[in-house]
Amino acid sequence: MLSFPAAAATATTSSSSISSSLAFLRGNSRSRVSKSLFSSSSSSSPRNLDPHPSPPPRSNHAGFRLEETVDSGSNKSRLDAWISSRIEGVSRARIQSSIRSGLVSVNGRTIDKVSHIVKGGDLISCTVSELKPLRAEAEDIPLDIVYEDEHVLVVNKPAHMVVHPAPGNVNGTLVNAVLHHCRLPTFTCVKNNMMADLDSSDEEIDAIHVDQLSAEISPGFHEALVRPGIVHRLDKGTSGLLVVAKDEHAHAQLAEQFKLHTINRVYVSLTSGVPNPNAARVEIPIARDPNNRTRMVAVSASSHRHARHAASRYEVIEVLAGGGSALVEWRLETGRTHQIRAHAKYLGIPLLGDEVYGGTKSMALSLLKPRIPSRYHGHISSLISKLERPCLHALSLGFKHPHTGEFLQFSCPPPNDFSEVLDQLRNITRS
Repeated sequence: MLSFPAAAATATTSSSSISSSLAFLRGNSRSRVSKSLFSSSSSSSPRNLDPHPSPPPRSNHAGFRLEETVDSGSNKSRLDAWISSRIEGVSRARIQSSIRSGLVSVNGRTIDKVSHIVKGGDLISCTVSELKPLRAEAEDIPLDIVYEDEHVLVVNKPAHMVVHPAPGNVNGTLVNAVLHHCRLPTFTCVKNNMMADLDSSDEEIDAIHVDQLSAEISPGFHEALVRPGIVHRLDKGTSGLLVVAKDEHAHAQLAEQFKLHTINRVYVSLTSGVPNPNAARVEIPIARDPNNRTRMVAVSASSHRHARHAASRYEVIEVLAGGGSALVEWRLETGRTHQIRAHAKYLGIPLLGDEVYGGTKSMALSLLKPRIPSRYHGHISSLISKLERPCLHALSLGFKHPHTGEFLQFSCPPPNDFSEVLDQLRNITRS
């Protein structure tokens, strides 16, 4: 479903923020855009789950025990989600590890399935598991660090870097680089047969550590719990800003912000063609393509029982090459795997360079060549032929600091490969 901006006032506000976030696309600077402090008495202050039990601060929480009865009026809930809501500062991944290790019981019966449904009146007992040793090798890989303190790390991920290790791709990842940078030990890949319980169809990871991220790439394996915590991810081909938690409290708090959709994320892309209308909200569920397990597809919920709610907002910033392409801003309400790419394909404007989702070189040229002077045909063919990834960049990232409550906003311009294509399309447009 497409929906249009509701009111002129909203559109004006949107345009203002877009101008701010995209200003540096016309320059070559990086910025920490804004910084404001929340009052400790504000409703925006860090989450306080009292009177729910809280493990002692700065411990690793191993051995902490919860025993509680689900309220009789409560709705049915997944076991891992319910326990996570009762223990502050422990990630959902840690709770899932506890469940799989046999440390959780429901009404006296040990449950090892994280998606087990609990209901009102159930007696839940949980002992928090030990953190597993890390076994991914720390590697001295340069990181483009935008911000760092003792709790969080914000990096500008280059295109072609994978975020997390997985069988067949265990080296050269962002996690390998972060382990070295933070002087942390390594982690072990272990065999696991419970991948059906994992929900790996998100780019934003709802308190899931690296252990669950490899499910999409290699069913049958997952990694042990990992610190630093991967709170969200970017596709291998996507460049831009990503936040990493350096302690478990930061991981849990940031994951909660992703869950509540209070993280401010802005992406920019170059598309094949121009979306119509120029600005809209796309609300189309996304599921894994049954014909290609590495690809997602926008479908109706009724036609695919595993389809998940997905909503994106887009706005055309600039029409390029007579309508053969466009610079488009995206704001995500949800964070499904390949969400922007799948929604762009659904709209008929796949991203330039996105061969998986229809943004092939031949399609790009079929749209560009009829709209530009013939003298540019050779040049545009050469330019498009060099594209090696989807033209998608995570431009801006804002979040509330998990320890201080300070709101941090960062922006970073696209890398050279994206900028070069954009500049050339602009030059053609102006000729």
